[in-house]
Amino acid sequence: MNPAAKSISSYLLLASVTSCLPLQAATDARVREIELDEHQVTSIPVSSTRVTTVSFPGTITAIDGAMISTGTKADGLFQLAHLAGSPFFSVRTLVPHSETNVNVRWNQKTYILELRDSPEPVLSLIFRPPPDPSRTALSQSAPSVTPAGLLGLLDKAKAFPLLKLGAADSIRDLGHRAFAADEALSDFAEFQLQPLEVFRFEAQDTLVFHVKLTNKTEHEIKYRPDGFAVRVDAELYGQSVSDASGIIPAQGETEAFFAITGTPTGGRNDLSLKNEFTVLLDCPRATTPSRSSITTPKTNEGPSK
Repeated sequence: MNPAAKSISSYLLLASVTSCLPLQAATDARVREIELDEHQVTSIPVSSTRVTTVSFPGTITAIDGAMISTGTKADGLFQLAHLAGSPFFSVRTLVPHSETNVNVRWNQKTYILELRDSPEPVLSLIFRPPPDPSRTALSQSAPSVTPAGLLGLLDKAKAFPLLKLGAADSIRDLGHRAFAADEALSDFAEFQLQPLEVFRFEAQDTLVFHVKLTNKTEHEIKYRPDGFAVRVDAELYGQSVSDASGIIPAQGETEAFFAITGTPTGGRNDLSLKNEFTVLLDCPRATTPSRSSITTPKTNEGPSK
C-alpha cells in the first residue's frame, strides 16, 4: 500500500457519517438504576399490588432472608421468586406495613437489601457493577498518542501474522479478533465492506481494523482514505489514522487498515473486541448499508475488557 496514502485525521466525527439518536424518555421514578455498594444498605419500597424486579449485573449466587416466602404458600412477610442461575428476582408484599432484609451474594460479595411495604413501590431496580479500581485510573482520559505512534500501531497490526510466528512475546498483550466470512458485512449499492480482523492496543486505547473493500461495478470507485468510522450501539467513532488507497478498482478488491482511538469527547473508549461493530465509509456514491447476520466471533481478547 502506498505510504503516501496514509492519512491522519482528528478524533471528531465526520459530518458525512453522523447518525440521529432517539430522544431519551423522561425519567420514571418507578424505575431506578444505582451502583452496587457492599458497604451500604439499599432500601427498596415494594407493595402487595405490584411486583418489583431487582436485577444484578450477573448470576446471583444465593439469597438469604428473614420471613420471606419463596413458595406458593403466603406464610411470610414478603413473597420472593428467583430462578436458580438467573441474575434477577421478583418480590411483593404479603403483610401490610412489613419490613425485612435480604442478603444477596453476587461476585463473591454480599449486598444487603431492605424490603419495606410502601404505597409507592419501585417496579424495577437495576444494579450497576461497582467500578473496577484497576481500571479507574486508566478511564480518566485517553492516552496521548502521536501520529507517528498511531502509524506504528498500524504497522504492528499488518505484521501480526509474522510476529505471531517469530516474535510471539511482542504481541503477548495484543488483543485480536478474526471475523468469520460475511460477519459484520456492510453491503452498499456499489461495493461491500468486510471487516477481516480487529486488534486492540490497551495502553493506547486504540482499535485497529483490517477491512476488505469489494467493487460490484464496472467502474472505479473513489472513497475518502480518512473517511472510516465505526458504530458500536449508539456511539460513533471516527478514525484517528488510516492506511488506505482511496480507490476500489472496477470489479476488484482492495484492503485497508484504520484505527479508532479514545472517544469523540477525549476520554477512553475501553471497547471490547466482543462488541458488534458496524464499519462505515465516506464514499460519495455509497448508500446506507444493510447488515448481514452476526455470527460468533473468534477472539483472543488479551487484556481488554
